[in-house]
Amino acid sequence: MSKLPRVVAIILLVAGAFMIVAGTVTYFLVQRELADEKIVVSDDAERFAGEEVDGPLTAYSEAMVIKTHAAEIADGQTYAQLEQDDPRRESVMTSSFLRASLFTSVVAFGVAALVVGLGVLMILVGLAVMALDRRTRVTVPAESATVTTTDAGPAPAPAV
Repeated sequence: MSKLPRVVAIILLVAGAFMIVAGTVTYFLVQRELADEKIVVSDDAERFAGEEVDGPLTAYSEAMVIKTHAAEIADGQTYAQLEQDDPRRESVMTSSFLRASLFTSVVAFGVAALVVGLGVLMILVGLAVMALDRRTRVTVPAESATVTTTDAGPAPAPAV
């Protein structure tokens, strides 16, 4: 009888639990670090105006406001499009860095949530493998465990 299904199920359960813990810790670590920056969504944001930036939605909202402000400063041009001696270039560059940082936190939140989801999925698959392994185990009663065979030759032909 193979122990492989049970070993695979245990590995899936342990890996799933680890992924749930790692994803949750990462999510809350990113949230805490972002909240420690004391960023508040600008009043002219479409959503979440005045709220503290401490999650993926508020971070995205503030990044979009920064994009709008940078476009206004540079008359719709990007950092790369501005002349090197343009005094607005530094403000647009800072805006780009701020947006990139906020988008990085948005991606980190998404990856952390994905890892938690995959951890849950791994646990469910591990439980399914264990359940299927239990169902497919064949138990042989002790009295029928001994099988005797005789070499009596071919079976007789049926009577007609």
